[in-house]
Amino acid sequence: MTDRDDLADRLARLAAAPPHVADFGRRRLIRDAARFGLAAAAMAALTRPLAFAPAFAADAAALPDITSVPDKLKGSGVVRVCSWGGALQKAQRAAYFEPFEKLCGIKVIESEGPDAVKVKAMVDTGNVEYDVGEFDRSDVINLQKKGDYWEPMAYDLFDTQNIDPAYRYKYSIDMLPYAQIMAFRTDAFGGHKPNGLKDFWDVKAFPGPRTMSSGTGGLVPELEFAELAAGKPMDKIYPIDIEASYAELAKIKPAVVKWWTAGAMPAQMLADKEVVLGTAWNGRIDAIQRAGAPVEIAWDQGMLRTDVWAVPKGAANHENAMKFSAFITLAASQARLSMLIPYGFVNSGAAAMLPAERLAKLPTAPAVRNRLFLYSSQWWADNFDAVSKKWESWILE
Repeated sequence: MTDRDDLADRLARLAAAPPHVADFGRRRLIRDAARFGLAAAAMAALTRPLAFAPAFAADAAALPDITSVPDKLKGSGVVRVCSWGGALQKAQRAAYFEPFEKLCGIKVIESEGPDAVKVKAMVDTGNVEYDVGEFDRSDVINLQKKGDYWEPMAYDLFDTQNIDPAYRYKYSIDMLPYAQIMAFRTDAFGGHKPNGLKDFWDVKAFPGPRTMSSGTGGLVPELEFAELAAGKPMDKIYPIDIEASYAELAKIKPAVVKWWTAGAMPAQMLADKEVVLGTAWNGRIDAIQRAGAPVEIAWDQGMLRTDVWAVPKGAANHENAMKFSAFITLAASQARLSMLIPYGFVNSGAAAMLPAERLAKLPTAPAVRNRLFLYSSQWWADNFDAVSKKWESWILE
């Protein structure tokens, strides 16, 4: 594969990445482009539609204050944290890196670009370069299948009374919830509002073009939504019946004018009225709403997804990494991030610290969370290959 072919492949994967990952990947692509004669300005223009640069909703003075922490979270030395850079890491720095240093006495050394493949290499060679990183949980699961690559989480340090067991795993903890939801044009149906996946599938009551997630480029087809459209309860989605879900997708397939392969695509199509209904990430819809697009989220039967903190096996400062992970999942820490960037929280105590208007935009708000189901990283880690193989033939039928 040539450098240019590699760049094209990385650009395709960038298109499919969640917003904060895409932001990091775009900046790295621009840097690398200069190596083989593609001007950075040209690459910036090429990748700009894929970038996600969320506006900050508050300045530091408006954030919930953190004045004290449990003694068990205090210490000394450093913790090396690897996140995704850009707007996300800027928000994380203000929300909890800086107060963690001040209140816990542990210095945060930042880096960018967590990579499970690199974690494997680091652990295999005994040269673990960072102590805690932000990952999709499926990466943690897949790597653990290959050997002993992660430290178990020290939950005696955490505020487990306010962190639901659904967010806690042996080798990682959820920390960055976002939602995959249905969104619609408010000017499309004469004042009627679709709500739930049966309405998405109902082209008579809610006519017009749709867009849904593709099954290529790192994305997966929305089999969960097909299950719900067929009447399956949210708490019975997994294990997914792959064949039945594809059969249900076939019913809506004629109305899907584009299977999106980039997070920016469904939001842009809704804003431009190319579609009247689409599945999308809630952060992307928030961005076009701020720009004035007449688009609304239908939260019912949406899918709650998260990133996790995980600590590589043999991390030099793994105790500090656990204290760090516990600190940033405190109620105030989580609320601070939700004020700065449109992501949710895993600590239920954060809800009381956020204004009502901000809560209404977050997928983890109590009034919203009960309308969503939790994405199963485990099921997808076990079934991704079978689902993807089926997609290759199904999309051509």
